[in-house]
Amino acid sequence: MTHEYIDLQTVAHVEGAVRLPGSKSISNRILLLSALSQGQVAIVDLLASDDTAVMLAALRALGVIWTEEKTATGTIHHVTGVAGVLPNKSADLFMGNAGTAIRPLTAALAVIGGDYTLHGVPRMHERPIGDLVDALNAAGTNVEYTGNPGFPPLHIKQGKINTQRLSVRGDVSSQFLTALLMVAPLMASEHAITIDVTGELISKPYIEITLNLIRRFGVKVEQDGWASFTIQPGQVYQSPGTIHVEGDASSASYFLAAGAIGGGPVRVEGVGNHSIQGDVRFAAALEQMGAQITMGDNWIEARANGPLKAIDADFNHIPDAAMTIAVAALYADGTSTLRNIASWRVKETDRIAAMATELRKVGATVEEGPDYIKVTPPAVLAPATIDTYDDHRMAMCFSLVALDGALRKGAATRINDPKCVNKTFPEYFKAFAEIAK
Repeated sequence: MTHEYIDLQTVAHVEGAVRLPGSKSISNRILLLSALSQGQVAIVDLLASDDTAVMLAALRALGVIWTEEKTATGTIHHVTGVAGVLPNKSADLFMGNAGTAIRPLTAALAVIGGDYTLHGVPRMHERPIGDLVDALNAAGTNVEYTGNPGFPPLHIKQGKINTQRLSVRGDVSSQFLTALLMVAPLMASEHAITIDVTGELISKPYIEITLNLIRRFGVKVEQDGWASFTIQPGQVYQSPGTIHVEGDASSASYFLAAGAIGGGPVRVEGVGNHSIQGDVRFAAALEQMGAQITMGDNWIEARANGPLKAIDADFNHIPDAAMTIAVAALYADGTSTLRNIASWRVKETDRIAAMATELRKVGATVEEGPDYIKVTPPAVLAPATIDTYDDHRMAMCFSLVALDGALRKGAATRINDPKCVNKTFPEYFKAFAEIAK
């Protein structure tokens, strides 16, 4: 355990504007699509974080050439696509704890074939990948487990795609379907490939991001609702030339919630009306809780409008941003219930258990179920030392406990291991300090 921590003094008022870092979900998808495509891709505003560093290092180990150009306004990554043929037929790849990197990459390597090993931090070896591997191996790939069956680490050998239909479960992680969709054009060289989803598809907005980006790289996907997806043969990813990474809508949630709790206005820049990320719907949940939200093409602003109202809602569509609602519930006028969030249990940590433990430390009454959490705020928030479980979102969420909300006076909130935010937002605490008055 690291003994590093940050103490956040109680904040009476928040106000200001925050430029968001690039979206992790979009960044890692664009990196892999760029690598698999024909031509050169210029990626503007790629997120600089642990998870994208893992993907960039993996691509380099596979022989994909990329360079970084610093400009006056930011960074541009130039990626030379390999048109689906990787230069290096063998590699040992360390994937950290990056689900957005290991799952699509596993699918790509399995379909392309070679001799590859993928592994990560201990928590990554507890995060399920079995449904994806089952779907791939049923289609003719050769992926083996070298540790516990159903989990990384993995050894990928040469296989041969021998089917035109795959099926994958949709109810554990949407990243399994994302991975299959991204590699479907590589499988559909001679025949159309159809991917059937069994069970309820969770986190649909993340699949919308995937489909949007696949189409921007020139591949058509036919949809039968959310039940099946078909890619016709002979399609190849083409460079879109220059592609911009939107600001991270999940990261926006902390600042918008801060504006709703601590006065505001707080404006986030980099996402808005035209965002392809489902997590912008977080703003609607805050609005339901009584916050005042305004939105432009590339910004969202939140301000308080009196005390927050308790909420009872289904958060299956925005599981990551919903964590912020659980902390905002500390400032609400009653018991809030977050439903349909079973996917929290298989994320960077078991987020339902972790959230319940830490919310209780500040005095909340918490009931947790297999796929829900109920939060009843205390009369006064207790000062606490928050553990973060090597989970970036735990650290960012609980920074909101420093907001006064007329509930408490004076006591600092200690966040252990604040560096875990490097996964998606290395400058988070600096940005938070800038809006804290």
